Amino acid sequence: MSQVRASHILVPTLEKAVALKEQIAAGADFATLAQQNSSCGSARNGGDLGMFSRGQMVKPFEDAAFNAEVGTVTDPVQTQFGYHLIKRTA
Repeated sequence: MSQVRASHILVPTLEKAVALKEQIAAGADFATLAQQNSSCGSARNGGDLGMFSRGQMVKPFEDAAFNAEVGTVTDPVQTQFGYHLIKRTA
């Protein structure tokens, strides 16, 4: 697999990421939560980052995205930007 498609929600704290993950697990819409909470410019697109290859994202993010099952949301992933919830979409 050379490319994946993913969306994410970027927040500054682990606590916020955990709280959002719990909302998603309870049935909240990922894209809506991204629009309302993510500090990334992708928030306006529901967190959609489009397709990307290995080497385009920071390593912890990339590893989580490539290892996730399609349709699932990862546990919080910490990078230098903050905490990400990553939803692999393809």
